[in-house]
Amino acid sequence: MLSKNNIKLIKSLEHKKYRIQHQLFVVEGQKSVLEFLKSNFQLEKIFTTKADFKTDLADKIEIITEEDLKKISFVKTPNQVLAIFKIPSIKKIDANNLILALDSINDPGNLGTIIRLCDWFGIEQIICSKDTVDCYNPKVVQSTMGSLARIQLIYADLNEFISSYNGPIYGAFMDGNNIYKSDISKNGIIVMGNEANGISTEIEKLITQKISIPAFGRHQETESLNVATATAIILSEFRRR
Repeated sequence: MLSKNNIKLIKSLEHKKYRIQHQLFVVEGQKSVLEFLKSNFQLEKIFTTKADFKTDLADKIEIITEEDLKKISFVKTPNQVLAIFKIPSIKKIDANNLILALDSINDPGNLGTIIRLCDWFGIEQIICSKDTVDCYNPKVVQSTMGSLARIQLIYADLNEFISSYNGPIYGAFMDGNNIYKSDISKNGIIVMGNEANGISTEIEKLITQKISIPAFGRHQETESLNVATATAIILSEFRRR
């Protein structure tokens, strides 16, 4: 039977304050949990309704009832497995590859989708402003569908990091140069801005090349693209070159 202490701990991990305090986060769903088990993330505990759940860490598995799983799950329809992993230590930024930088991305779904996109396009590091939503937020983890296991997110002073970077710094703007006609390099930093306000004025001053995605629609009435959609198009164009 699931203990009250376990329930209290797991439910507390919905909040950033307690994730930082315990250095733990939650992953739900069999597919996502298996992705993290294949990665370098360190497992703390697995709670599952599947008596035949297979892993080499059998001593860290606790079989629970569906009713207990509902008590600790953060989703409406729990998917058989919930695991707790340790938050890894921050690694050094590799400035020799193409890097995505996020300036105040607030929506967990957008961040989760962007992490999946980076996994698809081979972007291994994302630099996030300190006010970007926490990547270990349960909604973010859920929406990455396991891609978070392979992508490293580093939260830092974005102004300080970009200022010290020696290379091209691209920023997505509505009035930027057409990305399909712009000269873009293999490496550099691509900055994507806040859902409502775009790239902040402070970061805009550091951009060396403003790029935009042209609208082809006849009516030209759509105000802007969702930040995750825009990220997909921009990363695709960088990789196509």
